Amino acid sequence: MPTYTRAAATLPASDLGRARKFYEETLGLQLLEETPAGIFYQAGPHQLFLYESQYAGTNQATAATLEVSDLDAAVAELKDSGATFEEYDIPGVKTVNSIAELGPYRSAWLKDTEGNILSIGTTGS
Repeated sequence: MPTYTRAAATLPASDLGRARKFYEETLGLQLLEETPAGIFYQAGPHQLFLYESQYAGTNQATAATLEVSDLDAAVAELKDSGATFEEYDIPGVKTVNSIAELGPYRSAWLKDTEGNILSIGTTGS
């Protein structure tokens, strides 16, 4: 079996500059490495890779999840940074003030500038 050295959620961007501004300024992710293929960001112990693609925003499901310790505070802070959260009322998922209760898990969803759906969530206690 191969020895893997890195794993990252991989997200497409039709406009890498616009997406970069969102991930750095709105979400506040830390730039880890910029490569000719794209940009790696650090999110806690995990990584997210952003690359240019004409297919950005075509996935209609959650593309990446970022976990936080205090979801209410994170949603408020991200809204203050200009993020707009999705509101859902579908079987199994109903958001109230942008947050859905899913058993012990709480989650809120937003789209990045490229149309990718991101989840910000926390495991409840």
